[in-house]
Amino acid sequence: MRMRFGLAAVAAISTLAWSAPGHSDTWPSRTITFVVPSSAGGGLDSLSRTLASEMGKQLGQTIIVDNRPGAVGMLGTQLVARAKPDGYTVLVTHSAPLLNAPFLFSKMSYDVRRDFTYVSELFAGSLVLAVGKDVPASNMEEFLAWAAQNKGKVSYGSFGVGSLGHLMGAYLSQTKGLYMTHVAYKGEAPMVQDLVGGQVQWAIASVGSLAPHIAAGKLRAIAVLGDRRKEALPNVPTMAEAGLRDNEYKPFGWVGMLVPAGTPPEIVARLEKTARIAVGSTVMKARFQVFGMEPVASTQAEFLQDFERTAPMVERMVKISGAKAE
Repeated sequence: MRMRFGLAAVAAISTLAWSAPGHSDTWPSRTITFVVPSSAGGGLDSLSRTLASEMGKQLGQTIIVDNRPGAVGMLGTQLVARAKPDGYTVLVTHSAPLLNAPFLFSKMSYDVRRDFTYVSELFAGSLVLAVGKDVPASNMEEFLAWAAQNKGKVSYGSFGVGSLGHLMGAYLSQTKGLYMTHVAYKGEAPMVQDLVGGQVQWAIASVGSLAPHIAAGKLRAIAVLGDRRKEALPNVPTMAEAGLRDNEYKPFGWVGMLVPAGTPPEIVARLEKTARIAVGSTVMKARFQVFGMEPVASTQAEFLQDFERTAPMVERMVKISGAKAE
């Protein structure tokens, strides 16, 4: 399946109004649900709960988090695509089920353009490549040498088929001829648990999820993704500093907020405004520091522009990596 993003077309779709007289005037009059397509206990789950609390204070309503992991986030994303467009079911998701999945799966149960209104790109991920304590490597050169000596015997974990960790792992394996095995999990938390336990040898995952285990000596950080080092891991080099300078090792993932297409534009606008204020709050900034995340808080238009800019890069990466999903 190929996507072609026309900004004007997507914007037009995103502003279609579903309304009954007075419907949006009374919103929100009951509990709002944030559907989070990842398992409880991971970085996205924790940040989503803090975001729900901060936005709930502004809106004067309780916001609950409903974790729906599975199929690289597609299960939870599908639930929101089919939800009533009334502002009470909101998707808070990593980018994989929207940005990556269409290039990996031949069949999908939702359309990333038709079925959603893009509200705001909330924050950007901060990722690190880490190895288990039994892997005899403390830097990239040693890690690649060890993997080359163990071709076909090394496995890496990710929080789902088509996730950023999967794509980058497949790209590394393919371009270096390492024949590594991908092991997909239903969320980041169980993947990290198996990485610590030695069931997989390495993974690319969020700084927030891995940093405590790195500090405890249960894992070793090899390199962080991005153009600069991370505050939580100041002594860990970037991928470029470690010798991997391909553009594919630069993170393109994000966490965004979406609602079903047809949600009244005035509700979408209020969600956007409230989310942007919440992301800039002192409480959220403190949580970002813990998890090594970077706040974005974009407008609807900026979110769509970034989506359109990034999609072709993801398509190229999927082709180069050879990653497939069914």
